[in-house]
Amino acid sequence: MVHAFILAKVESGKDNDVLNEVKNAPGVHHATPTYGEYDLHIDVSFKTKDELDTFIFDKIRRTPGITESLTLIAFTTYETKQSAQQQH
Repeated sequence: MVHAFILAKVESGKDNDVLNEVKNAPGVHHATPTYGEYDLHIDVSFKTKDELDTFIFDKIRRTPGITESLTLIAFTTYETKQSAQQQH
């Protein structure tokens, strides 16, 4: 499993359009609008790096309104007691 965080810069006024385009895409766990240098934080997981590549090149880079993105690939993920309790 490949888990990644994608940070996206969004063209002014396109925030809701981009969020609606991305939030229900396969592989997306969370899509969160943010303040600061990047406008959208997208938490994704895919079975393979090739699937992640396809998502980035075919979905993120082709979404109107996304002007730049940065992908951070996690090398491991730790589940906390708090997150485990929230799942039940």
